Parts: sequence; C-alpha cells; structure tokens
Amino acid sequence: MEGAGCSSVPVGDGGARDPSLLPERLQRREQERQLETERRRQARQDRAAEGEQNAGFVAAFARERSAAEELLRGEPSAERLQAAAERLQGLQGLLNDAVLFLAAYDLRQGQQALAQLQATLAARRQELQPQKRFAFKTRRKEAAAAPGAPPESAAAPPPPSKDPATLGFGWACGFSGLDSQVVEKGADELRQRDVLLTDLTNCTVRLYGNPNTLRVAKARGCKVLCGPVSTSVFLEDCTDCVLAVACQQLRVHTTTDTRIFLQVTSRAIVEDCRGIQFAPYTWSYQDIDQHFESSGLDRSRNNWNDVDDFNWLARDVASPNWSILPEGERGLQSG
Repeated sequence: MEGAGCSSVPVGDGGARDPSLLPERLQRREQERQLETERRRQARQDRAAEGEQNAGFVAAFARERSAAEELLRGEPSAERLQAAAERLQGLQGLLNDAVLFLAAYDLRQGQQALAQLQATLAARRQELQPQKRFAFKTRRKEAAAAPGAPPESAAAPPPPSKDPATLGFGWACGFSGLDSQVVEKGADELRQRDVLLTDLTNCTVRLYGNPNTLRVAKARGCKVLCGPVSTSVFLEDCTDCVLAVACQQLRVHTTTDTRIFLQVTSRAIVEDCRGIQFAPYTWSYQDIDQHFESSGLDRSRNNWNDVDDFNWLARDVASPNWSILPEGERGLQSG
C-alpha cells in the first residue's frame, strides 16, 4: 500500500510546477492574473503621465496668463494690446490641447480666466478709440440760444433691436426674432466674441469669422454656417436645421431632425435629441485659414463621428438618436 494515491508530477527547482502540466483552468487563472497585473501597471503609468500633463499645463497656463495680464496693465497702446492678443491666442491653444486630459472643473476655470482676459482686452481696445462728444452738446447750445424758437420735435425712438447684445442676454452679438431672412456677420464683428442666435425661423445665417462661443436656441428650419469657434457651441430646442461649425466642444440638447457638419477636437454630446445626423465640416470661405489659426483649433484633429448620447448608456448597441449622414447627402450649399 506504500505510495498509494501519490502523483508522479515532476517538480523542478524551488518546487515550481511546469506550466504545461497545470490543468487548463489553472492556466486560465494564471493568465488572467498576469493580465490584471499588467493592466494595473499600465493604469499607474497613465496616471503618472496625466499628472505630468496637468502639471505642465498649469505651469504653461500660469506663465502665459501672467504675461497677458502684465501687457493689459498700465496705459494701453496698439503694440501692447496686439502682444496681449497673441498671448490670449496661446492660452486658447493650451486649453484646446488640454481638453482630452484636464478635469472638467479645471477646464471651466481656465475658460473663465481666459474670458475675463478677453473682456479686459476688449475694454482696453475701446479706450484707444476716439471719443465722440461734441455734436450733441452743440445742438443743445443752439437750442438754448434761441429761447423764442419752437422746440425741435423729439427724435423718433429707434426701432426694436434685433441684436441680442441689447436684449439683456449678456451675449456680445447675434440675431433674434427673425423670419425668412438671410443675414451675416463679418470677421471684425465676430472676433473672439460670444454669439447668440435665438427665435429664428426659416433663416440663413452666415458667420464669417472666429467667435469665442456660439449658442443657437429655438431655431426652426434654419441654416447656420459658422467659421471656427474657439471654445464651445451649444444647440438647443431646434428643429429641422442645418449647422456647419468647427469648435472645441459641441453640446446638442432637445433638438430634432437636424444635420450637423462638424469639426470638433473633443467628443460631441447629445441629450434629449432625436434624428441628429453628423457629417464632416466642409464649409469654406476666403479667410477661413486665418480664422482657424486665430481660433487655436487643431485642424488635424476631428472627432465629428465620436458622439456621446447621455440618454443611451448601452455601449454595445448604437444610439437610435443620432447617425452618420450618408455621403450622398452631404452637399452643403452656401445659401
């Protein structure tokens, strides 16, 4: 009975078993353990690299921000303001590159800091503009010099404004409350400004320039063609529209049956939407290369078909709320 029930599996030095003699189940477990170990090692390396990226961004952003603030202090001059504008373009480029690794809170903080500097730059530029003061005072003195003369009739009040800058929205420029109109704005009107288009019906809007942000709200049957936007584009409560835009980030909310010709450096986001179709950005005009350069966008990076649907969490099944526009339907007429 001696030796009964004992196996004859050979044992090498140190008691390690030959892997080829292990049962298949144990081999699988060993492979899974090795894969998990490798995954954790890679995750540690990724976190370390992300930390280095964050630290590099913070240092570069602080350096460029400090230089821009110094240029905006003191007596303004055309040369100093041009240098400050170039620094702000550098800050915009840093933010564009950091979208993929920077936390959302840090990204918002950076965008807010940049927006404040852009507002300061705009105010400084306004200080350099010549002041117009004398025409109104002259008319008032002439009226006072002739007391017996009948008073001039009061000027007629201006017509209701269609520019959101005067409608209390807090946006710099745009169009509101139009029906069946073709309207446009040029580069000087749009340069690093926030644009709002709202309550438009059957309109065509052409924006030949580089805005800072673009928001389109409550549009029906409209076509919006826009040059490169430095930061974010928001589309909400729109129906049966066409949008052509290049930007850093796109968010689409409560919108239906709309085609979007897109260049975006991050991932587009749709929420509470239906019938959204995406295609690459193809709109072009004379100075678009210059406007891409001033926007800080990376033209080689385009995630137009990489879309997150916040109402569709199944990763292995395509969202029914958005799709790719077939190539045969991608004609984008400028009108």
